[in-house]
Amino acid sequence: MTIDYSLYLITDRYLVGSKDFFDAVAKALQGGVTLLQVREKNISSKEFYDIGLKLKEITREFNVPLIVNDRLDIALAIDADGLHIGEDDLPIEVARRLLGKNKILGCSASTVEEALYAEKMGANYLGTGAVFPTDSKKDAGAAIGLTKLQEVVESVEIPVIGIGGVSVKNAASVKSTGASGIALISAILSQEDTYQAAKELIALWKK
Repeated sequence: MTIDYSLYLITDRYLVGSKDFFDAVAKALQGGVTLLQVREKNISSKEFYDIGLKLKEITREFNVPLIVNDRLDIALAIDADGLHIGEDDLPIEVARRLLGKNKILGCSASTVEEALYAEKMGANYLGTGAVFPTDSKKDAGAAIGLTKLQEVVESVEIPVIGIGGVSVKNAASVKSTGASGIALISAILSQEDTYQAAKELIALWKK
């Protein structure tokens, strides 16, 4: 499976405001999102499962891979295309073993050391950041900046996606580091028209 990491959307139901969540996501995919990660905190497993199944339907319609954040059990239960894990989740080698070798495994890595370890243990791609200051992840710590992102990009063979505070204003600077894509939440989901927001971002990226 060839994955296009260019425009990676991470879900957050609270950032869509008064818009219908599933409709907002579908329009963003229609606008050019190339990869979708379902990220849910503080909900029951059943709710996460139901949301995941519904998003899987939508991603199938647009032929976009679906990644589940953190929850290996949900990823397996809905037969998602992959899993994304952070430092507080299952060890990457355990996640890879349980997920199987044919699924996409993404890993958060903000340093060269973390990146090299994740690559060695079977990650298919890395989410690196926060590149810029962001409100979406309160626990993300200080922004690492473009120079450190570029160091991570240059240290590994696998794709690296810049995440954290990425927007229309700075997407081009992320691309200049050699990153394979940008991951966003509010720059798409908080916008009035998610289709237009995604369309503008993917056009910028492909420029």
